[in-house]
Amino acid sequence: MTDPRPSKPLLATLRGEKPSVPPIWLMRQAGRYLPEYRALRAEKGGFLDLATDPEAACEITLQPIRRFGFDGAILFSDILMVPWALGQDLWFEAGEGPRLAPRLVDHALASLQAVPERLDPVYATVRRVAAALPPETTFLGFAGSPWTVATYMVAGQGSKDHAETRGLAYRDETAFAEIIDAIVDLTVTYLSRQIEAGVEAVQLFDSWAGSLSPAQFERWVIAPNAALVARLKTLHPDVPVIGFPKGAGAKLVDYVAGVRPDAVGLDETIEPAWADAMLPAGLPVQGNLDPLALLAGGAALDAGIDRVLAAFADRPHVFNLGHGIGQFTPIDHVTRLVDRVRSRT
Repeated sequence: MTDPRPSKPLLATLRGEKPSVPPIWLMRQAGRYLPEYRALRAEKGGFLDLATDPEAACEITLQPIRRFGFDGAILFSDILMVPWALGQDLWFEAGEGPRLAPRLVDHALASLQAVPERLDPVYATVRRVAAALPPETTFLGFAGSPWTVATYMVAGQGSKDHAETRGLAYRDETAFAEIIDAIVDLTVTYLSRQIEAGVEAVQLFDSWAGSLSPAQFERWVIAPNAALVARLKTLHPDVPVIGFPKGAGAKLVDYVAGVRPDAVGLDETIEPAWADAMLPAGLPVQGNLDPLALLAGGAALDAGIDRVLAAFADRPHVFNLGHGIGQFTPIDHVTRLVDRVRSRT
């Protein structure tokens, strides 16, 4: 076991060290549960306006660091910046979520005209944040994994079962593979430029990996992510990559073996003790408190924290949620979470 608080505890853990106090950050930690975020959004406008305003996006990224002192700051942006840069129109419907057009379920990928400069504000945000973060805080960049990004590109919005995307993958594998390959290509460039601008580790969000059959999971989750990680590692061999295949369940073992991430994120449906037993010894894990336990607070929160910490006591572990923090999560519950994790030595 190394020093309780390395100079960058999160980065050290992602590289396989094990501080006695696990580092902590939360998915969606920069967002709607914070009053300072809501005030800035009311002043500046919609989500895309914020994400493409480097000054505002930098401020939002820093807000939870100032309030809670998390060990990691995650870039304020969205996984749909990649399809926007590939040429789809992107907007957000109030109360309904993102929309993309044209939908690739009935338009060819070749009909899009790429606009890579749409990503330039993201790199400007990264540079601002990197210059402003406390020296002990690890800066995390991110992108959506190819399958999850493709579900939005094909259907033009989120869906419950991703039937249109899964159907296209079965019906016209060649066309769907072209979409996946285009996402991989741009994502490698996108993450590489985030790294060049100042992020120190990156996470691949595969929010909808759980909707696939085992064969499709192998084809559209493991294979593209493996290619993406291998290419990114060729460019930046020392930058840790966290893979987060939400909903993978028992397929998590195959995901780790095939994709070879430096660390793996666990959603709240994964039993921590099972993951510790099944995953390779020494592989850093991240997670996996249920966001609803954080929302509930009290004894449920304390018990959830203790269960996760106990399961990963002998493994490099980044404390996090099993998915994003909920919009209505009380601030004092987050404070209690951070204090309890850091009081356990």
